[in-house]
Amino acid sequence: MSEHPSIAHFRSELDARGGTGRIVVLPDSVHTAALAAEALGCEVGAIANSLLFAGATDAGEDVPVLILTSGGHRVDTDKAAKAVGVQALKRATPDFVREHTGQVIGGVSPFAHPQPVRTFLDPTLRQYDEIWAAAGHPAAVFSTTYEELMAMTGAEEIEVN
Repeated sequence: MSEHPSIAHFRSELDARGGTGRIVVLPDSVHTAALAAEALGCEVGAIANSLLFAGATDAGEDVPVLILTSGGHRVDTDKAAKAVGVQALKRATPDFVREHTGQVIGGVSPFAHPQPVRTFLDPTLRQYDEIWAAAGHPAAVFSTTYEELMAMTGAEEIEVN
């Protein structure tokens, strides 16, 4: 059985960025951070959710803003918007997500997008020796460390809650 094209594309990008983690394809029924953590045998906080927002600029445009946050957190969008430097962070539509990441909601990876997306990292993830993030497909995740994820994404640290 061949690998899904989204996962294969992510794998190539992971290799190109020097990623050392492994990619795991989970059962389709694992669609929340809590279920993924249970399947992987880790704490829910060690799941790095990739949340793409539409950041409202002063010019009235929506720009993509990717926040990688601990599965144990909810993003305070007002606080995060100030830290990011936009007027507001709005929930992105499925079309906006696909346009800017080339991926679908639930499978957005921290990188491997058609164009670079400004990315921010929740420092709470630093406490875990191993963290897991989406690998370009809703059923695929990859392991990494906080430092490696920051290096591969060029993310800026911000407090999100």
